Amino acid sequence: MRMSFVWMASGLVGSAAAPAALASGWNMPVGVTDLSAEIHSLHMTIFWICVIIGLVVFGVMFYSLFKYRRSRGAKAAHFHENTTVEVIWTAVPLLILIGMAVPATATLKKMYDTSDAELDVMIIGQQWRWRYEYLGEDVAFNSSMSTPRAQIRGEEPRGEHYLLEVDNPLVLPINRKVRFLMTSDDVIHSWWVPDFAVKQDTIPGFINENWVRINEPGIYRGQCAELCGMDHGFMPIVVHAMEEEEFDAWLVERREEAEQEAMGADREWALEELMERGEMVYASICASCHQPEGQGAAPAFPALAGNQPMLDDPAWHLDTVVNGVSGTAMPAFRSTLNPVELAAVVTWTRNAWGNDTGDAVQPSAVVEKLAQ
Repeated sequence: MRMSFVWMASGLVGSAAAPAALASGWNMPVGVTDLSAEIHSLHMTIFWICVIIGLVVFGVMFYSLFKYRRSRGAKAAHFHENTTVEVIWTAVPLLILIGMAVPATATLKKMYDTSDAELDVMIIGQQWRWRYEYLGEDVAFNSSMSTPRAQIRGEEPRGEHYLLEVDNPLVLPINRKVRFLMTSDDVIHSWWVPDFAVKQDTIPGFINENWVRINEPGIYRGQCAELCGMDHGFMPIVVHAMEEEEFDAWLVERREEAEQEAMGADREWALEELMERGEMVYASICASCHQPEGQGAAPAFPALAGNQPMLDDPAWHLDTVVNGVSGTAMPAFRSTLNPVELAAVVTWTRNAWGNDTGDAVQPSAVVEKLAQ
């Protein structure tokens, strides 16, 4: 039960005012989950309580300044220890705080209740992409920004979803409770989708939890909300919410693709196959640091095009990609990419941009490296 008439009245006013505020773009979205709608209602309730308090306080203040101004001969009253006044200015704020705290506590309890989830998804923040792992389903992939670099440089017109496009969106079912387990491989990131009312920090060495139950199918967009490095603005989030049957079919398809990929590590790949796959992996994973043409961004990210020490030592090159380099910005990709992807991207970088070594690193060699 709501604790005060003010709380009830302000909630009704807030609900009526919300569509106009949303249309102007000044307000937070109602969202597409029951919890996001409840958070929005709570937000509007607190907002109107603050408006009413402000009107009352400033109204009394300006009335007193006008009514009892010195030019009208007003004389200041001298009194102290007025018990009635002290009781009123203590009791009224206390009742207001209780009226705000009760519904806020109920909403917070729902926000932190991740029990009885029907699907668990691990979300891993990485500079500057997201990795999604469907726990217990053997499905995992990286999601990187796909806005063309030509648009960022101003060489092409910017699209409708500039800087908010990805190559692999997170796919979720509607009408199912999905629990998010969130962590990071490097620095602190923050996974934020306004339409879900979900904003959760991903912290290295820690696992935070959150959850969502989406009511409507569609495409929902967000961004990393933590200043996580120089390409922080290039770390968008896209969620594709599907009907339950459609999601189940998608999950089966991705599981089959993962099984085929695992079997692909046992066969010999042609150079052309590795180059085709490696180009895609490089564009998704490596280009944000080493640049699309392999020119690098000194001093943190060395150029790969014409990098003679790298070209002269293929074993060191593979080890660097698999295990990273301690004390530098180069992370280990052994747990991020599968053997086929690792072999392909090493092959690509050894043959792109005029490097032309003719080397074809096979997935079997990567499997051996991973076993060491």
